[in-house]
Amino acid sequence: MTRRTDTLPTGFGRLWTAQTVSSLGDGVMHGALPLLALTLTRDPMALAAVTAAVTLPWLLFGVLGGALVDRWDRRRTMWATDLARAALLAIPVAAAALDALSIPLLAAVAFLLGLGGLLFDTAATAYLPDLLRRDPALLERANSRLRGAQTAMSGFAGPPAGSALLALGRAFPLLADAVSFLLSALLVRTLPAVPRPVPEARESLLRQARAGASYVFRDRLLLGLALRPAVGNIAFLAVETVLALFAHDRLGIGTFGFGLLLTAEAAGGLLGAGIASPLSRKLGTGTALTCTAAVEGLAVLALASAPNPYAAGLALAACGAGMGATMVLAPSLRQSIVPAHLMGRVASTSRMLAMCAAPLGAFLGGWLAATHGVRTPLYAAGAVLLAMTAVTASMTGNRRVEAALRAAAPPAAPPHPASGDPAGESAPASGTGPLPSTPSR
Repeated sequence: MTRRTDTLPTGFGRLWTAQTVSSLGDGVMHGALPLLALTLTRDPMALAAVTAAVTLPWLLFGVLGGALVDRWDRRRTMWATDLARAALLAIPVAAAALDALSIPLLAAVAFLLGLGGLLFDTAATAYLPDLLRRDPALLERANSRLRGAQTAMSGFAGPPAGSALLALGRAFPLLADAVSFLLSALLVRTLPAVPRPVPEARESLLRQARAGASYVFRDRLLLGLALRPAVGNIAFLAVETVLALFAHDRLGIGTFGFGLLLTAEAAGGLLGAGIASPLSRKLGTGTALTCTAAVEGLAVLALASAPNPYAAGLALAACGAGMGATMVLAPSLRQSIVPAHLMGRVASTSRMLAMCAAPLGAFLGGWLAATHGVRTPLYAAGAVLLAMTAVTASMTGNRRVEAALRAAAPPAAPPHPASGDPAGESAPASGTGPLPSTPSR
């Protein structure tokens, strides 16, 4: 299908800056939180509880959160949520200063931060296609830049900074994350307003939430796009839960080295985000998604058998490349084909499936490490990822993707009278028009 080549609007630059600042704070916490928890306990199951807590809001409130976002002003939702998360982090900062941090407190804060992330991420996902007029090419470019900045900040700069800040004191990485939320909120408030979707007939929140979930489950392409990260999160959280322990006990990596290991994964993610669009153009979006899934599975198996930190870093870089490309292509495709009034609910339903699987992966990783050794969760995760590749490949194939894009494309504009049609009439557009209210298969 023909894609427009318009430039990204000015407002996107402010959105990019806000998410870049916030991603730096997230990277600081990503590097510091496992090490911070390790200063309080060596119990794998306790570490798993902290890791899983941030994902639990998606299990409890995921679809309802999407329905709320489709009712609320999306820009206001983003900046208000960031302000709330900045204020929340004052609690563990004070606890750290008073030497009163504990695993239950960290888990509770992680849960509330996850709840804020649910609302912010869903609102941002729904806001972006409105800002970019639902243009597939612009969405791909925008998501590539957003993903690249997120990877650079949360992967490259953040984890080493988090490790360094933790060396200064437990409160410092928490304070840095709070400042990043505050700056992000101030930037988001300056974003341009976008047209709100046409309101639906007044229905209960639960009924609207069910309509969004049903839309995903009845469309085979959207379901495939949702199942892949859901199954993937079981694997990735199993790895993440024990990665600090694996790096310390099996690879002999200290605090600073662990930050560098995460940086290797981020380097691959940055590469993947950069090559996502060329890969999609060369192979087709569906085939590209299948290839990146296979790369992720093979890379995790290589990580499990890594004999030294260098091999582990290469494996994590390859895994990051697959994830980086996927996290550009899949959201861009979803944002291109889902109607505006359902975007919040479809995004939250898809994300809920992924995030609800994460606690299972976290506890599975902790249990396998405690009962069978710290490498076992990594081998199990690689096998799960390869199995997922085979299952979802047919659901997100090239033919299905192209059909959905054609269906979602707006009708072709009639030619100008000067083109030779004095009546200004034209033949019907080759596409089928906007996506219908019930998804096609």
